[in-house]
Amino acid sequence: MTTNLSPTLILFDIDGTLLLPRGCGRAAFVRTLEELYSLPSDVMQMMDFGGKTDWQLLLEVLTPFGYTPAEIRASIPAFVDRLARHLAAIIPDYEVQALPGALDLIESLRHDPRARLGLVTGNTGVTAPIKLRAAGFDPAAFPIGAFGHEAADRADLPPLAVQRARDYWGGVFPAGRVVIVGDTPADVYCARPIRARSVAVLTGFATREALVAAMPDVLLDDLTDRAVVEEALFGANEHG
Repeated sequence: MTTNLSPTLILFDIDGTLLLPRGCGRAAFVRTLEELYSLPSDVMQMMDFGGKTDWQLLLEVLTPFGYTPAEIRASIPAFVDRLARHLAAIIPDYEVQALPGALDLIESLRHDPRARLGLVTGNTGVTAPIKLRAAGFDPAAFPIGAFGHEAADRADLPPLAVQRARDYWGGVFPAGRVVIVGDTPADVYCARPIRARSVAVLTGFATREALVAAMPDVLLDDLTDRAVVEEALFGANEHG
């Protein structure tokens, strides 16, 4: 049985949860596809990015052009490098915006002894801090994370993040002390294999109906009401 002295590991998604990227990620992705794989610029015009890892997106885009999963896997390091360079070059032209309440919440949580912060995101480990800085976040607030270049299936990322948290902080985070915060059904679903709690926010790319159907443990309109958010993150555990 846990106690209220045990910290809670809170793993945040980025796009649609902490910030709005305003299309910068898609634009950088398209430039990378053109440069690295010689794909046409309109190949991703109608593709849905929400909840997907960058590795999954590569599989969806490249497979119809004859690339095998093994070839795609082998190209990941080059993809990560090119994507980061393109994003860093173009992001000043986009009005990347922190979502309501997110900046204040993260600044508060990083100094809260109840919390340990990390990321579970479809972004790569190099592009995540670029987006965070553009929206006003300090990437150092998230000492650990699991990223979209490390797995095609988003459900493979939370176990990786939890293990890194244990290594970093030298503690154990049981299932009841892990919370995943995101804006898509994929964020909710990826919490279940590790029996983590899920907090969904209606600030991103999924409809209320889709999120309700995914059955998160908590569904929030946004991150502005500190008391409501803290109850969602810690309340279920404060009594045992």
